Amino acid sequence: MSMSDPIADMLTRVRNALSAEKMTVTMPASKVKLAIANVLVEEGYLESAEIRDIEGKSSLCITLKYFNGKPVIEMLKRVSRPGLRVYKSCSELPEVWNGLGVVIISTSRGIVTDKTAKKIGHGGEILCYVA
Repeated sequence: MSMSDPIADMLTRVRNALSAEKMTVTMPASKVKLAIANVLVEEGYLESAEIRDIEGKSSLCITLKYFNGKPVIEMLKRVSRPGLRVYKSCSELPEVWNGLGVVIISTSRGIVTDKTAKKIGHGGEILCYVA
């Protein structure tokens, strides 16, 4: 069975692992998922993300981050979805929690945060909000 929205599946797996207080979460790997995970690692929301070969299939293994026993990620929301894509120019990019959160955007230069997209002057598809 094929999955219609693998990014939403990734975000749901991370949310579920955080609510269950797991240290790691594993899912099928893809370049887009790895790029999103790397952005979250760079922004300090995750400890690490790497691709491992498990039983002959490549899997994305994410190590979650906690502070004082609470998850660092408080909100993880999918915005653009297969049924309704959301595109914004660099001047229209939204803020999450008055700048305390991050918007992850797919641009022509790769998957970046809203701050990076504004710096390079590119808009794109808004993938998710993280805070």
